[in-house]
Amino acid sequence: MRSDNIKKGIAHTPHRGLLMAAGVSRKNMNAPFIGIASSFTDLIPGHAGMRELERQIEKGIHTGGGQAFIFGVPAICDGIAMGHNGMRYSLPSRDLIADCIETVAQGHQLDGLVLLTNCDKITPGMLIAAMRLNIPCIVVSAGPMLEGESRCSKLTMIKGSFEAVGKFRNGEIDEERLLELEEESCPTIGSCQGMYTANTMACLTEAMGMSLPLCATSSAVSSKKRRIAFESGVQIVNLVKNDVKPSDIIDRETLENAIICDLAMGGSTNSILHLLALANAGDIKLSIDDFDKWGKVIHQILKLDPAANPTMTEFHYAGGVPALMKNLIDANVGIKNKNTVSGLKTFDICTRAFVNKDLIHSYDKPVTIQPGLGILYGNIAQEGCVTKISGIDPSCYKFEGIAKVFDCEEDAMHALENDLIKSGDIVVIRYEGPKGGPGMREMLAPTSLLVGKGLGKTCALITDGRFSGGTRGICIGHICPEAAKGGNIALINDGDKIAIDIETRSINLLVSDQELENRRKNLKSFNLKSKSGYLAKYAKTVQDASHGAIV
Repeated sequence: MRSDNIKKGIAHTPHRGLLMAAGVSRKNMNAPFIGIASSFTDLIPGHAGMRELERQIEKGIHTGGGQAFIFGVPAICDGIAMGHNGMRYSLPSRDLIADCIETVAQGHQLDGLVLLTNCDKITPGMLIAAMRLNIPCIVVSAGPMLEGESRCSKLTMIKGSFEAVGKFRNGEIDEERLLELEEESCPTIGSCQGMYTANTMACLTEAMGMSLPLCATSSAVSSKKRRIAFESGVQIVNLVKNDVKPSDIIDRETLENAIICDLAMGGSTNSILHLLALANAGDIKLSIDDFDKWGKVIHQILKLDPAANPTMTEFHYAGGVPALMKNLIDANVGIKNKNTVSGLKTFDICTRAFVNKDLIHSYDKPVTIQPGLGILYGNIAQEGCVTKISGIDPSCYKFEGIAKVFDCEEDAMHALENDLIKSGDIVVIRYEGPKGGPGMREMLAPTSLLVGKGLGKTCALITDGRFSGGTRGICIGHICPEAAKGGNIALINDGDKIAIDIETRSINLLVSDQELENRRKNLKSFNLKSKSGYLAKYAKTVQDASHGAIV
């Protein structure tokens, strides 16, 4: 065992003494040392219930014959960080989390890890650490919250709060109703209720075989979630004893399974960043073109909030990720039979799954023949950009509008709040990319305000920043090259016409090449916004979104 490096032999007497001081018995000194990387925090509803899950995992580890050690990692709630300077730290926290886990696991020579996660950047950060370390690991996502209810209407975090702000500003609801929605939209602990980034990544983690069946969809407040946590604790000891490592589970075919599931369920655009970064950590060849390739053939067979009314709770009762994959396997669209941390292979888990086809459609009767996500190219995005097709009304697949240009999110929000954006406008928010932000902020506040003000079908928003998994409407993000690197998005002027075509996967500024060249001559060089601290270091080392915003 790796942990023999800190506990075997006369020379390690001091190490054993320190471990005994931490409570390790002499008998358990011979057991596998299993770390529980916990992202517990009172700050985040998706993580506030993890103390109980830590106990269940710990019980499982000791039942399986291991010795458990809990250690903490940072976590940020994108919903709380949204719309201010704090959002600049969200995406960079992914790499910080990976660094923290790698450091603790290597410093203490742990034999295996249970990765207790839930929200947006924590799950990919933990997966990146697992690939770097390549020691036995299993992921436990803490699960989604239940949907809210008010006046006999179902609520979710996006529709009950973010979009409610737009309705209030538009005069559709009064302040009393706004406060009611605020109080009732998030009724329990757990990740937000729809197919946003947290739940997208939990589903993809399960699809890749890195968590036990139904872990992604079982509610944060359910006894099933606690049982899964316990069983994961038992199973990690088996993985250590059998030396089953992440590289035995995640390879290119596994990542392609994840891409197919992502497109079929209309996942968050952020998943593209995270899967590319995960591939990089495992030295697996994957590019944005792989999403484009599969996006041309995969149909969407599941549609959840925010693009539709069903939530993660209903997805769970309909069969969850195994049911989704069963329909894809039955359709023979490319899902491969891979190893999983459960000890079963993908087909063993999925082919016997229950499927409610009223929610998880059969492949020959899809929600739409379009995939959930799309990669667009054009003179605005020569290196690609991303949209959540599942969140766009089909009547808007072809959209041409007039640019209203802003060099930061705050300026765009001011314009939206003061009714300066009208039907037919395309809001351009730039200098918000990985380097330009820095940190590639999510634009949920402006996109939700657009929808809340009734402009979701008559306006578009494009940015070199990111979108929340809760975004819907005509929204194009991850534009590469970003403005800070001299991308053509930096050359757009107020009043320019922009054409977006989802069918042909194109986005173009309707300005001549000669005019763009003339504008480029007058483009000022970009100066980093952050001069010190973590963001300054991040901005100097981060790569573009089309390569996963890796550092």
